[in-house]
Amino acid sequence: MNFGERLQDEARFLRSWLDNPRAAGAIAPSGPALAKAMATAIDLDRDGPVVELGPGTGPVTEALVAYGVDESRLVLVEFDPDFVALLRERFPRATVIRGDAYALRTTLAGELARPAAAVVSSLPLLNRPEDERVRLLADALALMQPGAPFVQFTYGLLSPVPREAGGFTAELSAPVWRNIPPARVWTYRADGSGRVPALPAWRGDLIDRVREEWREAAARVRNEWTERTDKVRDDLRRTGDRVRRDLAEHSLRMRREVRLDETLRVLRRIAEHMESSPDIHIAADRDLRRKSTGDPGRRSGERRL
Repeated sequence: MNFGERLQDEARFLRSWLDNPRAAGAIAPSGPALAKAMATAIDLDRDGPVVELGPGTGPVTEALVAYGVDESRLVLVEFDPDFVALLRERFPRATVIRGDAYALRTTLAGELARPAAAVVSSLPLLNRPEDERVRLLADALALMQPGAPFVQFTYGLLSPVPREAGGFTAELSAPVWRNIPPARVWTYRADGSGRVPALPAWRGDLIDRVREEWREAAARVRNEWTERTDKVRDDLRRTGDRVRRDLAEHSLRMRREVRLDETLRVLRRIAEHMESSPDIHIAADRDLRRKSTGDPGRRSGERRL
């Protein structure tokens, strides 16, 4: 893979992480050093399919092929549809399955002709609850040959699969310092006891209680948020109604004051006119009075020449 393709893959990975941080888990694909460390953890002498979980853009897949795994043996399980299309283009002889790796038995039902020689995982296990991680390992061990490895990298300091689940052994690699950020590779194998990995009952009960308490706390927060939102909405509605009433009253008062001002201006102009020409108004008043009372010097029907 050249530098330009690597940059494109990093851009694709970043976009996938932005769309769904919980599913992607990292903002960039595994570096070459980490991919090589994961590939070399498998046993090339074992025949059978090699299952890779969460291959993304294919850096670990490329390392597996470079290490000596025939491409036709690869079964790649990827959830992101864009990555699925890219993997089918880059590894045409591999079997690429779009599905949920955390439901491994269902996703791989009918896909494996025989038990797997290895499972290599780039899934962000630390983003998932402990019981889901244990169940994933249990399902993977059930699909593999006895003693076949389940290879998982992590950025954490502890095993991503709780070791008290039992039924498996765990080996830890040296830190891969040339990866950003530095990572380690865990290799899990069935311990031969026949025990299926499972959290102790008390641990499972504790997880169930924590989940229930978390659900109850989340429900309380939602209810409180709803109540506060309703209260704020009611307060805003009441405030809006009060502002509208105040604006209506102010507008009415302003209209009344405008009409009063206009009336006063007319009366003032009339008064000024009367003050400036009193004789005209006196004569007009006299004529109005005469017309209203009648002219006593005029006879009925008499015509004035």
